[in-house]
Amino acid sequence: MKDYDDILVSLRQITRAIDIHSRDLQKQTGLTTSQLLVLEAIQRIDVPTPGSVAKEIVLSQATVTSLLDRLETRGLVRREKMDTDKRSVRLVITKEGSEKIKSAPEMLQSEFLSKYRQLQPWERQMLIASISRIAAMMNAEDLDASPILTSGEIKVT
Repeated sequence: MKDYDDILVSLRQITRAIDIHSRDLQKQTGLTTSQLLVLEAIQRIDVPTPGSVAKEIVLSQATVTSLLDRLETRGLVRREKMDTDKRSVRLVITKEGSEKIKSAPEMLQSEFLSKYRQLQPWERQMLIASISRIAAMMNAEDLDASPILTSGEIKVT
């Protein structure tokens, strides 16, 4: 047995749990996790643009543009020209998009969130630091996060 086998098993379990929850989320909402992340980011940002959304959710601008195309086709998001610069667009969530966000379950499993919220602040920070360290050790901090959230080829930006 290798000294890192337990890490590999745990990472595979986490990946599998995320995949199962993402599929359940898609069945319940009709949207992928990435699409929901985009909708929530648009709602959270003061003046949302494709670039600010991409930065907020750590996806490439090309990925966000593709997600916005799908959301716009479904009538959940609208692109509007900025008054100050006609070359720039801001993003607006439609009434239907807002309803999707309100009815969507949490992005992470409710059992995890319940246990996470019971942790002391220092324990939460320790978990975040450890997971961030794993991502850095795997040279994953510069990867577009979308391949985990949707299927497709992993692209390094």
